Amino acid sequence: MNHWSEIAEQLRQQIEQRHQAREAGLQACRKATQLCARAIRSLHRHEFEACRELLTEAHREISHAREQLRPFPSIYYAGFLHDAEKEYVEGETLYAIVLGDALPEPDELGVDIAAYLNGIAEAASECRRYVLDLLRAGELSHAETLLGVMDEIYDELITFDYPDAVTGGLRRTCDALRAVLERTRADLTLTVAQKELENTLASVYQALQEKK
Repeated sequence: MNHWSEIAEQLRQQIEQRHQAREAGLQACRKATQLCARAIRSLHRHEFEACRELLTEAHREISHAREQLRPFPSIYYAGFLHDAEKEYVEGETLYAIVLGDALPEPDELGVDIAAYLNGIAEAASECRRYVLDLLRAGELSHAETLLGVMDEIYDELITFDYPDAVTGGLRRTCDALRAVLERTRADLTLTVAQKELENTLASVYQALQEKK
């Protein structure tokens, strides 16, 4: 029984290490997720410098989480790190799309492939809000460009026909993106048609005024 007490004490210390690592990693992931949400909000407000700073801080938090969790694979792959990485990819990708930059690569962001793919898909969905803002501002050409980017992202993502266990549920994310694309395309088409009608009516009115 003395031997058992020694074993129990060793296990207690190991469990405590895992617990501390989990708590630290979980806290860092939560903070990273919050930072990414604030970054996306700043992006929609056209506060690009603030967005960049928030995403940089989120990257530091995720890196810290990885360091804490890497010695414990069962916790590392528990899911919350994946979710934080996905939110980070969404923020970085949306930032690149809006500013017209090249999309960031997985190695550049240091994220898992599944998190990257799902983050890209969610960024394309989030881009709808930016497109709607452009439509309200009358910037139809820019809105069409962003819709084209959303289409390109979707067209590539649906070719990843692998089990959800491998892709992290990418199929469901793509289904949601397809619905967003259909609504956004309908909104853009309606806005363009309305604009053309307004221009036609304005031309007719101008012609009538000139005849008077």
